[in-house]
Amino acid sequence: MLPGVDPLAGIALSAGLAWASGLRLYLVIFLAGLLAQAGHLTLPPALAVLREPLVIGVAGVLALVEMVADKVPLFDSFWDSLQTWIRIPAGAVLAALAIGEPGGESGAALNLAAGLLGGTITAGTHFAKAGGRLAINLSPEPVSNWLASFGEDSIVLGGLWAMLVKPALFLGLLALFLLLAGLAIRVFWGLLGGLLRRFRQSPAGGGFFGKFHGRP
Repeated sequence: MLPGVDPLAGIALSAGLAWASGLRLYLVIFLAGLLAQAGHLTLPPALAVLREPLVIGVAGVLALVEMVADKVPLFDSFWDSLQTWIRIPAGAVLAALAIGEPGGESGAALNLAAGLLGGTITAGTHFAKAGGRLAINLSPEPVSNWLASFGEDSIVLGGLWAMLVKPALFLGLLALFLLLAGLAIRVFWGLLGGLLRRFRQSPAGGGFFGKFHGRP
């Protein structure tokens, strides 16, 4: 942890960046850089690059692209599948660097632990989001998709505000969110398993899977 920085605020920053990256990675980087540039957010030296205009500009463009892609039914699930390989590693890196520069073995261990926890938080958030969108896309109407997307935008903005203003409150809400996310992932996994079983038992599914088991 950086000298002179409230440990609770540092933990909230690390966990908050990881959590929000699972929902809106590019928006998080854009807002963090913008707030730091305006003097409303103190970033550790390892994350000072987020204040660079080039990083802010690229992140802003990608955030806009993601906001549009996230509101297109079915394409949003495809987008989430691609982002699996980006959000989770990025969330782990942001969480590790938010703790501060590694100093000696203890500092390096702290960064590694923060990265592991951050990656886990990002993964939980991302898979809960992706699973929810997949369930929504199975419904015949697009309204719930748009509502979910705008809801996620609002959650990220509200979460980042709480992270900066009320870090203790944010960490409490984050613990509740992760608990609910874990339950949601379990439910979505069960639903997906049920759909696959029904498809396999259908004539079309039986023929499809029969090809892989040598049945004519």
